[in-house]
Amino acid sequence: MQLIIISGLSGSGKSIALNVLADSDFYCVDNLPAALLIDTVDFLKKGGTTKAAVTIDARTGESLTRLPQTLATLKSGGIDVRLVFLDARREALVRRFSETRRRHPLASGETTIEECIDRERELLAPIAELGQRIDTSDLNPNALRQWMKDLLQVGLAGMTLVFESFGYKQGIPLDADLVFDVRFLPNPHYDPKLRPLTGLDPAVAQFLDSIPDARKIEDDIRVFLTAWLPSFDRDNRASLTIAIGCTGGQHRSVYLVERLARHFQAHFYVLRRHRQLLRS
Repeated sequence: MQLIIISGLSGSGKSIALNVLADSDFYCVDNLPAALLIDTVDFLKKGGTTKAAVTIDARTGESLTRLPQTLATLKSGGIDVRLVFLDARREALVRRFSETRRRHPLASGETTIEECIDRERELLAPIAELGQRIDTSDLNPNALRQWMKDLLQVGLAGMTLVFESFGYKQGIPLDADLVFDVRFLPNPHYDPKLRPLTGLDPAVAQFLDSIPDARKIEDDIRVFLTAWLPSFDRDNRASLTIAIGCTGGQHRSVYLVERLARHFQAHFYVLRRHRQLLRS
């Protein structure tokens, strides 16, 4: 049986993610108390369900602290479990609650939305690192749907490598495990012909191919990852996000993500994400 658990902060997109799984023939349960997870899985398994997905959030109370042990129990019982944790920057969450005029689930009395978000992040901290973390701060609903579909396509077994480009102007992604700064490379932005293009375009790739430092940093990152990925894999990591940043997230970081993803996809499940290109 495959089981995907979706957790994360309110307003980060859990309902959108669950709907993607429902459309992919998963039996879905929204806002399940963590204390009922094992009983629910047993019930569904006995009924012949082979794919299930549940959302669990901070409203589940004290049983949330026992979730890591619950996941270990399910895995030892032969359940193929993956946890997806959706996160977002505070300002992005505040904006979403403001736009939709929704009340935060933890709101009470005179608490501000910012205080609710900070409290919820604190409550969820023990499970935030248990699985695939996705920063939805800059994602529109369609982009999040596509990222969830990509996650399903690579399967649930083994460690997933996520190569993610980003722009430092927008800040380092919350879901980054390893971060490499390539702003020292010559910037195609200053070439009028290359400025409107991206690192996906052959002309930009040709420009960066001619830069010795671009080839060297690619080689250095590849050597570093080759040496240390087995250690991350032995640590039973569900995923590892390698974030590569340049100034705007359009040229240099995109180019290197593509190059590195192509190299490692022969040995790992690999996803590519170009954060700033989704905003254009």
